[in-house]
Amino acid sequence: MSSSYETRYASSPQAVKEYNTEQLRSEFLIDNLMEIGKVNLTYSHYDRYIAGSAVPLAPLTLETIDPLKSSYFLERRELGIINVGGAGTVIADGVIYELGFKDALYIGSGNKEVVFKSDDISNPAKFYLNSAPAHNNYPNQKVGLAEANKLQLGSMETANHRTVSQMIIGGIVTTCQLQMGMTELKTGSVWNTMPAHVHDRRMEVYFYLDIPENQAVCHFMGQPQETRHIWMNNHQAVISPPWSIHSGAGTSNYTFIWGMAGENLDYGDMDVCKITDLR
Repeated sequence: MSSSYETRYASSPQAVKEYNTEQLRSEFLIDNLMEIGKVNLTYSHYDRYIAGSAVPLAPLTLETIDPLKSSYFLERRELGIINVGGAGTVIADGVIYELGFKDALYIGSGNKEVVFKSDDISNPAKFYLNSAPAHNNYPNQKVGLAEANKLQLGSMETANHRTVSQMIIGGIVTTCQLQMGMTELKTGSVWNTMPAHVHDRRMEVYFYLDIPENQAVCHFMGQPQETRHIWMNNHQAVISPPWSIHSGAGTSNYTFIWGMAGENLDYGDMDVCKITDLR
């Protein structure tokens, strides 16, 4: 068996205030992604969200896991995939989708078999996976990075000049609740998602990539008046509860993939925190 999973339970903001560094990392950091030849999944009780990865040398099949109590993984779920490695293919019920670097794919519920392959095992595909419960079946759809809706946000003066690529999101792909996209920091900019915000109607997971060797990103979380931080390395992810801000600053520019699920599909659904009110 080439798949493994772990479960993370929800934590209240009152409890998190008392966490030390080790507890914060244990509860919210996902640090086993992009393991060669394996599918690794983390099942969060925040909106029953799953974040994981598949790095195939030989073909890898997405298998169901015990918490789902399902006969196949996508029986009652939808799946978003973004490739952050070499070229590869995803086969969903016999239909082949070719994914280059930073291309995305949405797979709707009801697809019984999902198989991951790399075009060149010396430069394997690295598929980043997000999944959420689904109430309906919507068509599979590939979204290349060039096809994403681009937003230019921030400025060099405030060190947060960035390009947001909306990929698996309303207006491009129809989903039940899953949304995914990518934010790329410009050279010289380090801050993401600033001003920070919370959205009580959905949770989020950030996956950091393109972090240069010997550099890192400091991810900020917690309630606006009670923030905490987690230092992140390349190809690590962090779970962001609905009550938490999710922002970061790097020692270099970098990229991150954001994934969300909850009861509201409005991208602008957020409660912004004034920078001067953060504590």
